[in-house]
Amino acid sequence: MDSLALAFSSGWASGINSYLVVLVLGIADRVNDFDQIPNVLGRWEVLALAGFLYAMEFVADKIPFIDSTWDVISTAIRPTVGAVIGVLLAGDATSLDQAISGVVGGGTALASHSVKMGSRLAINSSPEPLSNIGASLAEDAAVLSVVWFAIEHPRAAAAIAGVLLAFGLVLLYFVAKLIRRGWRRWKGRGPVRQGVG
Repeated sequence: MDSLALAFSSGWASGINSYLVVLVLGIADRVNDFDQIPNVLGRWEVLALAGFLYAMEFVADKIPFIDSTWDVISTAIRPTVGAVIGVLLAGDATSLDQAISGVVGGGTALASHSVKMGSRLAINSSPEPLSNIGASLAEDAAVLSVVWFAIEHPRAAAAIAGVLLAFGLVLLYFVAKLIRRGWRRWKGRGPVRQGVG
């Protein structure tokens, strides 16, 4: 049950920043050799690649519209990383346990990635870049906190990730409604008539 809870938490976090999840889990395994974290995540080449990709995402995530492009590219990457981490966390379990863990990790990553992508599109409607920087730093802090907490307390972290995911999905629903309403109003405006003098 703990590996499934850790798969859910890391899946949620992978949907927001999968490279940071690999870094946190890998460094934790490298430093403390946790039994529940697969050793492959602590390999130097995995950490180096995750660190390089995280650095790229750290920069891209702070620039308006570049962040949305990065999110589109990451639509295939983040859920896949969440699923792979879920399967790795299942360890030497039966193939059914690995499949369930992979689906939980990948499905949660896809849901949280959708929330991130939608919220970033809404943030990009703001002309100033500070909202992007603030959102990106908050996301990184949340990912780091939840994954680090999940290593020691997987069930509590899964509950926190579940609340954050539910809140994000509800927020995304209301943002989508506002955008649709604004779009309909904008489309419904007729051409501006010139007064005849």
